[in-house]
Amino acid sequence: MENRSLGAVFLLTFITFGIYGIYWHVKTKSEMNARGAEIPTAWLLIVPFVNIWWLWKYCEGVEHVTGGKLSTVTAFLVLWLLGFIGMLIAQDAFNKVQGAPAAAAPQAPQAPQTPVGTPPTPVV
Repeated sequence: MENRSLGAVFLLTFITFGIYGIYWHVKTKSEMNARGAEIPTAWLLIVPFVNIWWLWKYCEGVEHVTGGKLSTVTAFLVLWLLGFIGMLIAQDAFNKVQGAPAAAAPQAPQAPQTPVGTPPTPVV
């Protein structure tokens, strides 16, 4: 998850009359989907009543990405009832998520193995 300044999120949302808030939801949705969340398209934000279901799915992604530190119910309540204050709470949780998703550690090169029953080749 991208580390964003809480002050910048607040100011940009306030100055743009909430337009940055929509952008923030779309951007963080993409970042959460890249980490394994399953949040549907953000176009559902503009459909009445369906946007509440979309917000629930978004909050499931928040819980997935934060490893349960911010539960689905808590995230839903703060985002739905507190608006951009809820965005700040969610962004703070995102900022605490460390780095990119864990990738497999590179393996050290291994010496070639000789088949069983084959004598080793002499070194000259």
